[in-house]
Amino acid sequence: MPKNLQLLLAYWFFIIIGIACTSSLQAQTKAATQRLVLTGSSTIAPLVGEIARRFESLYPGVRIDVQTGGSARGIHDVRKGIAAIGMVSRALKADEADLHAFVIAQDGVSIIVHADNPVRTLSREQIAGIYTGRITRWNVVGGADARITVVNKAEGRSTLELFLDYLQLKNSEIKPHIIIGDNAQGIKTVLGNPHAIGYVSIGAVEFEAQRGAPIRLLSLDGVEASVENVRQDIFPLSRSLNLVTSNEPHGWVQQFIEFARSSQVHDLVRAQYFVPVNTD
Repeated sequence: MPKNLQLLLAYWFFIIIGIACTSSLQAQTKAATQRLVLTGSSTIAPLVGEIARRFESLYPGVRIDVQTGGSARGIHDVRKGIAAIGMVSRALKADEADLHAFVIAQDGVSIIVHADNPVRTLSREQIAGIYTGRITRWNVVGGADARITVVNKAEGRSTLELFLDYLQLKNSEIKPHIIIGDNAQGIKTVLGNPHAIGYVSIGAVEFEAQRGAPIRLLSLDGVEASVENVRQDIFPLSRSLNLVTSNEPHGWVQQFIEFARSSQVHDLVRAQYFVPVNTD
């Protein structure tokens, strides 16, 4: 066989072997990397994002994708198989009994105003009056002679459902000036308007206040809005933060949920100003 032909055949042999090895390596890498998708509550997402980073550092073969969109999205995506786990910041409803919920923390929801607003507490009746448009100026409830800007949550947000249940109102009765989605939007809106009123996660507000944001949590029913009072189970507007699955979890889904409920992440839960659950 001519020498040139031998060299050519050898060249193509090594090319083919190289391609085969590369394809095999890519297939092994793909098989070794597991991707978990979580969608839902914007209240839970920052905490789950931190938990996910710690989990990935312990298990390099797993990648966790955390997406927001509200608790309703978490329920929908789990049922449709779009997400392995839904994030739902409320207890499951009667018509959601087909799902499995796992509590990872406790949180409260409270009314917020700008720190320059002199109002420090409101009764349930006053809050209902403000949100239904019967009370339109702050001086009626002890504040300045200024028009109240009512900030409400969008449909599909569990915070809205909890708030309406507390006031015994329907969303159609609410007269908002601004509709927001996640906690960050609500906080930003109140920070930018000294006459605004909104309601968000206590944990989210305490986190921002600790960093110097001029914002105030109002007492409800005479009980101070604080993580400590949520921990003591005396704050009237509290809720569980849940990871939800469509079936009994197994494999990496089960491992992640167990990790998110363990004492290994209690420092992350407290850093987000939530109350850890004791499951160990």
